[in-house]
Amino acid sequence: MKDWFNRILQVAVDIWMALVPRKRPGREAVARCRIVSHRGEHGNNRTARENTLAAFDAARAAGVWGIETDIRWTADLVPVLSHDPDTQRIFGRKVTIAGVSFAELRAAVPQIPSLAELVAAFGGGTHLMLELKADTFPDIARQQEILRQHLAGLEPGGDYHVLALDPDLFEIFDIRPRSCCLTVAQDNMAAIHARTLGSAYGGITGHYFLLDDAIKRQHEQAGRKVGTGFIASRNCLYREINRGVEWIFSNDAVAMQKVVNQLSEA
Repeated sequence: MKDWFNRILQVAVDIWMALVPRKRPGREAVARCRIVSHRGEHGNNRTARENTLAAFDAARAAGVWGIETDIRWTADLVPVLSHDPDTQRIFGRKVTIAGVSFAELRAAVPQIPSLAELVAAFGGGTHLMLELKADTFPDIARQQEILRQHLAGLEPGGDYHVLALDPDLFEIFDIRPRSCCLTVAQDNMAAIHARTLGSAYGGITGHYFLLDDAIKRQHEQAGRKVGTGFIASRNCLYREINRGVEWIFSNDAVAMQKVVNQLSEA
């Protein structure tokens, strides 16, 4: 019931923000903003499936700066890209990712990529926002090492950041440097805000309506980065650029990137 209410509220806020006229952002503010494609360009899973190489390819082809994706683990400890713990919602066939080997997952749902495939195809060219999901960790020492090996060729903070709804995951995986860690706030903005400021994490992300200017200012004064989502309209994008948000997450990243390009060329 709570999730349903939050979705309705978010849609209402998006409609309102889309209708409110905003000042055209200046060139310097536009130059600072970076668009991040949330789970790739998937069109609500109509044009492509979220968190697939096809969705990421569509974002990259449009010049989108970054892609956000989610990391889960197969039974044989292969990190793969999926928001959900199973494949039912996206692919219509329920396979619990933690319950099968990577070979079994690939045979059942071949569209789900591994983290290794993502890094090989996009690492170093498209900024990766990698969200750790609360999952099964049967051998955390080995999983820590596997994750380090996958990211070893990339620059933390430069080529990728690691995100988590639960900051304890940064400690479980011993993500270093901590400055490449970004917390993700939902309706617990106050708690995540306080924890981020009291840590060495690199910044905070959250819904644009909840991550207000006061929170943004405190993080910037502490040398932290700020990202907001999920921007879905020109007027909302103008609002975020005008208030100096650097990372702008969107489910409509290609459309938002076109607006940014138009502003840059004007």
